[in-house]
Amino acid sequence: MFKDSKAFSGFSVNDIEKAEAFYRDTLGLEVSSQDMGHGVRILALHIKGSENNIMIYPKPNHEPATFTILNFPVDDVEKAVDELTAKGVAFEHYDSEWLKTDAKGISRGNGGPTIAWFKDPAGNILSVLDK
Repeated sequence: MFKDSKAFSGFSVNDIEKAEAFYRDTLGLEVSSQDMGHGVRILALHIKGSENNIMIYPKPNHEPATFTILNFPVDDVEKAVDELTAKGVAFEHYDSEWLKTDAKGISRGNGGPTIAWFKDPAGNILSVLDK
């Protein structure tokens, strides 16, 4: 039924203006917006290599996702972490039995890729990870 559908992902934020600035200015993504009427505006993240955009929509009673909603594969996780940290992005730190991060917030050798998690202004979890 859906094999030919051009599915896309979307997630909510509590402040569309802050989200637009973060995704455009901090992360350097191409962001467009569309006025939906009644004072509602949605965003589209244009991701290289994908024909479909990611939709970001405002939700007054938004609750941040408790899982990673968006992953950014990069050539060098440490460099990406350093660049984002310089722009004021704080990385998450974990110290559990199954997941540990270093002082920069990078998880290495935990049975998965080298990866670091951070949050957008709405508290949604994003990551940078090895390609």
